[in-house]
This record gives sequence, C-alpha cells and structure tokens, in this order.
Amino acid sequence: MSKQTLVLLYGGRSAEREVSVLSAESVMRAVDYNKFTVKTYFITQAGDFIKTQEFTSQPQDDEKLMTNETVNMTAKIKPSDIYEEKAVVFPVLHGPMGEDGSIQGFLEVLKMPYVGTNLLSSSVAMDKITTKHVLESAGVPQVAYVTYMEGQDMAEAISQTEQKLVYPVFVKPANMGSSVGISKAENEEELRAALELALKYDSRILIEQGVKAREIEVGILGNTDVKTTQPGEVVKDVAFYDYEAKYIDNKITMDIPAKVSEEIMTKMQTYAETAFRAIGGCGLSRCDFFLTESGEIYLNELNTMPGFTQWSMYPLLWENMGLPYRNLVTELVRLAQEMFDKREGHLL
Repeated sequence: MSKQTLVLLYGGRSAEREVSVLSAESVMRAVDYNKFTVKTYFITQAGDFIKTQEFTSQPQDDEKLMTNETVNMTAKIKPSDIYEEKAVVFPVLHGPMGEDGSIQGFLEVLKMPYVGTNLLSSSVAMDKITTKHVLESAGVPQVAYVTYMEGQDMAEAISQTEQKLVYPVFVKPANMGSSVGISKAENEEELRAALELALKYDSRILIEQGVKAREIEVGILGNTDVKTTQPGEVVKDVAFYDYEAKYIDNKITMDIPAKVSEEIMTKMQTYAETAFRAIGGCGLSRCDFFLTESGEIYLNELNTMPGFTQWSMYPLLWENMGLPYRNLVTELVRLAQEMFDKREGHLL
C-alpha cells in the first residue's frame, strides 16, 4: 500500500516559533510511518520557506529539525513549492502568521488539505477580543474585560479599567498565545507598563479581570461530529503560568482527569463544544477554562493549534481518553481530508 505524504510546516514568524519547533519534533516522532511519509518545511523568522528533512521511517530520538540558528538558506524554496498532489499539510504553527488564518488561506489557494480549523475560525479564535464578542453571543461565560486599541487615549483606558474592574488585572495582546506578552498588573503604574509591553506584540489589547481560579482545559476533536475530552488541570509551581514556565523551565504538572465534579465536567464539555461550533471550528481546538472557588466557570481561551510537545496538555488529554498520540495524528489527518473534500464539494 502506498503511503500518504504528510507535510509538516513549522517555525514561523511569530514570537511562538520556538514552541512550534518543539511541537513539530514531537509530531515527527509520533507519526505512523506505516501510513505516512513525512516532509518537513521550516518557515524562518523572516518568512522564508526552507526545505528540510524527509522521513520514511521512524527518526532517531536525537534527530533535530532546523531552527533559525541552524538554518540552511541554500535550501530556500518558493512557498508554493510545498505543493504535492494528495498530500496533507500539518501546519504546526502557533500565533500570528500561522494560527490566525493566514497560512490556512494560503493552503486553500494551493488546494491542499490541512490539519486544524479553517480560515475564518482560525482568525476569529486568534483574536481574543473578537472571540469575546462571538462567545458572548453564544452565551458562554467569560471574565469581565476592557479593550484598548493603539491610538486611543491610554489614560482613558486605564480609567475605564479602574471603573469596571478591580486589581489585579491581566493585560494580553489580542493576537498572541503561549502567554507571550501577557502581564499581571496590581496597580495603575503596572497597568501602564503592561499595556506598553503588550503593544510590542499587537495593536489590539485585552485587559481582563484577574480571578483566583484553577486553570482547567478540555480537548476538542472533530468536524461535524465533535468530541470532547475529560478536563485536565494545570497544576502550577509558579505564581503566573507564563511562557518560561510552560516551555522552558517546564515548572508545571498536570492532573488528567482534573479533580472536579461530574456536573462541572459536563458543563465545561458543553461550553467547549458550544464555543467550538460558535466560531465555526473544525479539526481540533483546546478550550481553556477558569474554575473559581465558588464554582463559577469562565472560558478563558480557544486555542486552535495547541502545543503538541511531549508534555503538552492536548495530546495528553486524548491519551487519557484512549486515543494515543500516534492515533491522534492519524485521526487529525483524516479529519483534514474530510474537510477538504467538503470544501471542494461546496464549490458548485
């Protein structure tokens, strides 16, 4: 039986490019090489496409993918050169220019199936402010928030925040993930500094009410038939679950399944599916919740391309449901092909 080609796109231009390399290496090792041949392409920080390794069998444990530090520019190609008939693309890209609909639109123009949510749902979920508006209309509970757009009066935004919210608050670039550019502010001075930092990453800023809560996540998988996992909990050894804690120091552990009541579990799964359908999701997402001491549930974020490292929550959630990492990758490819065929079928 001939193997299908799986194209791994990784790296990218966003500040989350290092996470992408770690995720891509994990996917590369998890692939069922009885079914797939893997071709990898690295997108540099400058946006160049570089042809990297090909794998027809399980790579060695010490096999590393190209990074910005080891890039070989002689292997540079045109972006369209990734095209291969009947291949499926796994865009293991996090953040802007990867998870925001841009690469999805490019792949649709190339007429290639790809893993994950489509152009619209990717762009909606990437923008935290737009996600807030969509989920409000769907009746999904969220923490109180204020928005700030570059060019507006920052003093007015700070005043509005202090009227509507109470310290501490969290300041987030609207279009970043993996906790990049996010700060906790305990007072006006820290809020101003947090806004200045967030503006380095985006021109649209979200200011959210801080809540004392557990961080609990639900995995989503499917197209029209949507399945959700039991929740998993991030157990922190640090005060703020930031980028360094997540990916560099790995100062976290996870409780899978989370120690919550059946009622809370069911509510979270229902909210996760509602949110996923509200943004028009397909393929996969991870839904992140806050659970307060009084039992209030708030949806914090919909992540349409969650981390795929060996310690990432999303694959571990599905492993707990009886779907091992290798089988999860195979199922994601199947769902990608299914959605591609459906999109093509709609072009009457």
